[in-house]
Amino acid sequence: MLLFVDNLTNVDFSFLDPQRGLLGETWLANVRLHGELDEQGMVCDFGTVKKVIRHWLDTELDHRLAVPTQSPHIRIEEDGDFLSIHWQFGDQGEFLHTRSPRDAIALVDAEILTEESVAQWCISQLKQHFPMSVARLELDFTLETINGAYYHYSHGLKKHRGNCQRIAHGHRSRIDIWANGKKSPKLEQQWADEWRDIYLGTREDLVAKPQHQGVDYYHFAYNAEQGQFEITLPQRCCYLLDTDTTVEFIAHHIAQKTRQENPESFVRVKAYEGINKGAIAEA
Repeated sequence: MLLFVDNLTNVDFSFLDPQRGLLGETWLANVRLHGELDEQGMVCDFGTVKKVIRHWLDTELDHRLAVPTQSPHIRIEEDGDFLSIHWQFGDQGEFLHTRSPRDAIALVDAEILTEESVAQWCISQLKQHFPMSVARLELDFTLETINGAYYHYSHGLKKHRGNCQRIAHGHRSRIDIWANGKKSPKLEQQWADEWRDIYLGTREDLVAKPQHQGVDYYHFAYNAEQGQFEITLPQRCCYLLDTDTTVEFIAHHIAQKTRQENPESFVRVKAYEGINKGAIAEA
């Protein structure tokens, strides 16, 4: 017998890619359980499935930076309750370095992170949480279907009281823009192109501009409720805002800048943060 739950939950996180570097992502989780019927006539109670898997994903993957521990491009150093991650990526040998509390990092036992490899890691961790009547657990991740422009961004919100304060978590986000009441795929695509695989940094958190082998880098750092966070990455991968990088400020920034570049237009922006949530701003 097979029990399934489609779109059980979604996870917003960032991960390290061997070519693209730091990549913000949003995945939908789907789960299937194979097994015999119990005395209730169930493979497993839906409430248990939802509670266990959603809680585990929220705790162990959501709003974390996922790193492939088996990759030859990574170096991981432990420092008490902190982890330092050094990642080399791309054809030019650029690097990313981050130091965060251990809870901000998901150490995935894989060489390359994909929907399939992360799902297999999740399954290996989740099996122990279900009764013997569940013979096999399957989990897969799918992407939201977006018929239009979108971008991947990573960020951290030092003032947030929850896990958004982690300096390298992210989202795959849709963007809708109207100019004078008319939908503008051109403006949407312009922002999608500019913010492809971007790190959104707050100028206030920029503490240094190091250079290494001819490449200019930004070094961001801040103290938050969960501890001290740091990240260094190439300037070309970053976009600086004068404010914090909440979705409200993101929508406001896009609206204001788009209006400056198109002064004849009244601009309305609907900026998403992952799936089915976000902020609207006008200028």
